[in-house]
Amino acid sequence: MFDKILIANRGEIACRVMKTAQKMGIKTVAIYSDADRNALHVKMADEAVHIGPPPANQSYIVIDKVMDAIRQTGAQAVHPGYGFLSENSKFAEALAAEGVAFVGPPKGAIEAMGDKITSKKLAKEAGVNTVPGYMGLIEDADEAVKISNEIGYPVMIKASAGGGGKGMRIAWNDEEAREGFQSSKNEAASSFGDDRIFIEKFVTQPRHIEIQVLCDAHGNGIWLNERECSIQRRNQKVIEEAPSPFLDAETRKAMGEQAVALAKAVDYTSAGTVEFIVDGDKNFYFLEMNTRLQVEHPVTELITGIDLVEQMIRVANGEPLSITQDDVGINGWAIESRLYAEDPYRNFLPSIGRLTKYRPPEEIVTEDDIVRNDTGVYEGGEISMYYDPMIAKLCTWGKTRESAIENMRNALDAFEVEGIGHNLPFLSAVMDHPRFVSGNITTAFIEEEYPEGFAGVELPEADLERVAAAAAAMYRVAEIRRTRVSGRMDNHERTVGSEWVVQIGAHNFPVTVEADKDGSTVLIGDKSIRCESDWTPGDSLAVIGMTGGSLTLKVGKIPGGFRMRTRGADMKVYVRSPRAAELSQYMIEKLPPDTSKLLLCPMPGLIVKVNVEEGDEVQEGQALCTVEAMKMENILRAERKGIVSKINAAPGDSLAVDEVIMEFE
Repeated sequence: MFDKILIANRGEIACRVMKTAQKMGIKTVAIYSDADRNALHVKMADEAVHIGPPPANQSYIVIDKVMDAIRQTGAQAVHPGYGFLSENSKFAEALAAEGVAFVGPPKGAIEAMGDKITSKKLAKEAGVNTVPGYMGLIEDADEAVKISNEIGYPVMIKASAGGGGKGMRIAWNDEEAREGFQSSKNEAASSFGDDRIFIEKFVTQPRHIEIQVLCDAHGNGIWLNERECSIQRRNQKVIEEAPSPFLDAETRKAMGEQAVALAKAVDYTSAGTVEFIVDGDKNFYFLEMNTRLQVEHPVTELITGIDLVEQMIRVANGEPLSITQDDVGINGWAIESRLYAEDPYRNFLPSIGRLTKYRPPEEIVTEDDIVRNDTGVYEGGEISMYYDPMIAKLCTWGKTRESAIENMRNALDAFEVEGIGHNLPFLSAVMDHPRFVSGNITTAFIEEEYPEGFAGVELPEADLERVAAAAAAMYRVAEIRRTRVSGRMDNHERTVGSEWVVQIGAHNFPVTVEADKDGSTVLIGDKSIRCESDWTPGDSLAVIGMTGGSLTLKVGKIPGGFRMRTRGADMKVYVRSPRAAELSQYMIEKLPPDTSKLLLCPMPGLIVKVNVEEGDEVQEGQALCTVEAMKMENILRAERKGIVSKINAAPGDSLAVDEVIMEFE
């Protein structure tokens, strides 16, 4: 077995690989850019080598720099993680020339299946159904428009060397095909160093289901069930689960056998994933093969008990698989939620900054429940603009899908992140969405259910009553502390009173709090809700044992009450005396400033292009400029008709969030 492995990656996947390598007694080497000097993966590794400036194309994807790090440390093998050099055949070739093992497939398999155009041609030749499309190289935007019309809109414009949603656009007309082609080409060049583009038909009601395969160099190949990856935004997966709530045993077996046959056809070794699009009648079509470890691999590990990273390392060491197809079962259900540094209230735009608070839920493993968090950050660390916005993968397991979902709800409620915008509220909202709970999902789920974007969650009345009861009980505890600190009276409990009105938005709940040594009983209308907790004022997380089940709240202090967050809802909760509540209706509400005549930069980023000039008249929906952040290009469009009066930014400018890009008359 290898003595030392270099992980040619960063963030959570580098940390994930290190955990298994260290468990196997293998020393690990990290590489890092200037931006990652204090990163978690650097702290975890036995050795670390600096490889250059923050941009990936000057550090993490420069093969010569990675090879220098290998020589410096004497690493005998390299695990590439995903992204970066993981599907780069030249990197695999360079390692082979150096006599260093690549923890991944051979160069030939990467070239055959890692390239999306080539893989589709091979799949078609092998008799695998493929989605209609144009597999040849596309020279320019005019040709892209012509091909799109021949295929028929809508079409998917994709980077040949792409992955992770990068270099991918959906076009519904000629204008979007033209714009999408150029944006995909630019993203592909900056992210992968390969700007080749292809176009295929976009199936409007698909489910995205993929098969995990594992092959060795001795002719053995198995499939490890499927993952449902249909909850996607901008073609980037957000929530995955295993198994799929849609497949039956017969379809699963057919997909698995086809995936292994395809892998064997290209002499594939290591872990890989064959992705399919599945329609409502369970017809499945080959999309692509990812010749690497997938982001969502933990859910497969949780239902099979197989450590995929360990298997990859053993295969790279020349060992035959110790697992047969008969050994692979499905034990329970697993769900993965990707925590992104994206602000859901600002159309999921990237967010960067320092993690002033980062406290994941406790990881647990019991006979009935598992909570696992794969992460690459820590409290006080910084989220950089240079890399992918994913900062953690929260995974839960249960014996049933229902229990896995409930475990995920509770884990999301207990996950504390401050200092940046993040998608925890959105993930919580999906877990409670009736369509997701029923399993009736497609890749259009987010687009269909949140067409105007995510504006938060409005809790039902019964849940608001529980929040109100918790707030009243907590407010009483805080008031008792205040009377003790001030020394107002000896009988603190009498001074705080028991009659309150809890206001949550437009809802007012008159309550009576009856306290005893173990907690409080809160009377709301005709309901009696028991609240017990060890919460003390200043704690940012409260777990309240309540009638009807426990309630987990993220808690912040505001004048006259609390900011409370649970189940995707973000609420200002005021606790007032009956008289104060009566007078509160006369309080003037502070309105936000008018920014309707300004184009503000929605995220920290780089101005790539400005499409208009001062004095131009613009129409609703017209492209105004392009901002690049976290490897993605974002086209900012006019919200209404107007005339550009002033432009404050030019291509190449780096802007902070809410900086004014241009002004309108």
